[in-house]
Amino acid sequence: MPRLDIRPATEADLPDIVAMLADDPLGATRESPDDLTPYVAALKRLIDDPNQHVVVAVRGDRVVGTLQLTVIPGLSRKGSTRSVIEGVRVHADERGGGLGTRFIEWAIEKSRAENCQLVQLTSDVTRTDAHRFYERLGFAASHVGFKYQL
Repeated sequence: MPRLDIRPATEADLPDIVAMLADDPLGATRESPDDLTPYVAALKRLIDDPNQHVVVAVRGDRVVGTLQLTVIPGLSRKGSTRSVIEGVRVHADERGGGLGTRFIEWAIEKSRAENCQLVQLTSDVTRTDAHRFYERLGFAASHVGFKYQL
């Protein structure tokens, strides 16, 4: 099996990234793989922001996963910095093979390198398999999250 590399995402990766974002019941209702225009603009903003890390996992020449890590300086917790993991997706062909664990380990290591004291994430209440996965990796469901749609 070809080696797996985690590297920064590029515009050329967007078709694969958006396809993975859309490849589940929730993503299918909110993503538009047929029009990459908004994703190109968003990726440019993310790449230009040093506190944003959008990465892809590549096996051979194929993108098989993606995630976004955001570093947030703050005042709470004695001025600590935290990170937020978002948009974690693993290609259907790769699920169950350890890529998700490797991705989260990468995000934790990167967070340490960025001097973060806390790593946090949210997961839709319907994603019970993901909840078990994150708990197995040491995350605690310690808060209730709220969203306000604009």
